[in-house]
Amino acid sequence: MKNRLNITIDDTLIEEAKRYAAKNNTSLSQLIEESLRKLVKRRPAKKQNVLDFMKTMPKPKGNVEHYSKETYYGDNKAKYGF
Repeated sequence: MKNRLNITIDDTLIEEAKRYAAKNNTSLSQLIEESLRKLVKRRPAKKQNVLDFMKTMPKPKGNVEHYSKETYYGDNKAKYGF
């Protein structure tokens, strides 16, 4: 079932949209309906919890049980100059 809808749109935009519809052998109503369908179908991606995201990360290689900030700085002191 179709219903009428009153909306307010800038005159210039209406004229441009009518020209576009005419060039594409469609109606302004069909253009608006198709645009709204696409907008409604497009759902934002579900936000992922940080902990869930971290579970998907690859596991680090090597022995990282005792790895600390101090170890990192010590290992990279010469390479990065800190």
